[in-house]
Amino acid sequence: MRAMALEEPGRPLTARELPDPEPGPGQLRLRVRACGVCRTDVHIRDGELTTATRPIVPGHQIVGVVERGGAGTSTAPGARVGVPWLGWTCGECRFCRSGRENLCEHARFTGLDIPGGFAELTVADERFCFALPDGYADLAVAPLLCAGLIGHRALRMTGDARRLGLYGFGAAAHIVTQVAVHEGREVHAFTRAGDEPAQRFARELGCSWAGDAARPGPEPLDAAIIFAPAGELVPAALRACERGGVVVCAGIHMSDIPSFPYEILWGERQLRSVANLTRADGVDFLALAPRAGVRTSVTSYPLERAEDALDAIRTGCIEGAAVVVP
Repeated sequence: MRAMALEEPGRPLTARELPDPEPGPGQLRLRVRACGVCRTDVHIRDGELTTATRPIVPGHQIVGVVERGGAGTSTAPGARVGVPWLGWTCGECRFCRSGRENLCEHARFTGLDIPGGFAELTVADERFCFALPDGYADLAVAPLLCAGLIGHRALRMTGDARRLGLYGFGAAAHIVTQVAVHEGREVHAFTRAGDEPAQRFARELGCSWAGDAARPGPEPLDAAIIFAPAGELVPAALRACERGGVVVCAGIHMSDIPSFPYEILWGERQLRSVANLTRADGVDFLALAPRAGVRTSVTSYPLERAEDALDAIRTGCIEGAAVVVP
């Protein structure tokens, strides 16, 4: 099969011909139809997240069709499924036993520890494959599998916040905006200074305001979600929040957070992070997305141009999400 593999962190992906994978017990072999590209893929490629598996095929927003299953599986060939970042958990550690499998001490992740979707074929644990909602084409549904899921988990951490700020307006934010507006929230988009295309896109999706992330918005926020991997946005978001507000850091990697005065945290403001997702998050969000009328803006790249897709995300010069197509 054709695949794009990471040989060494910090070096471009390499086109390779790899043996077709065989599904083991409990696994499904999938013909990859599309694979969303995530900022986490950029962090892996650039060496900011390390993997002991080399070479590794990145990609963890996989839309695939089941070719066949290994022993003990029940999903019929031809079924369309989605594979997310969380690819395996032990089910036995204290986090798994308490309903927090996203914090599993032995978790394995798609595209980091388990070969991912920048390939024609892949295998995945059947337990961590999601049934996908009807009405979404392969390209359109791929970004829901991480940008949507992590955004959904982050949004739930803001409780019933009425005025919500989103820092970094990429794949996740453009999905979260639609859900938040559907729920009757007021959404403010914080982008790079002068990024008129992103600000215009945010307003088109229902944001009531869009502007420079380094400055407070027109009104205090009840909550903020930071999608950009820039630690300096944490103090900025805290300053933008009203007393009792919550700031959620939704990325798996972020640059160092600079020191800040206690007074911008005081007033019962909260600062918290999102780590991965649970399968329950996936089931909930994939049912919610069609009800909320979520639509994704997608730029597609052929498999051999996966490096270009990563660069587009790294530089922020893409509207919505990038998707690789084998």
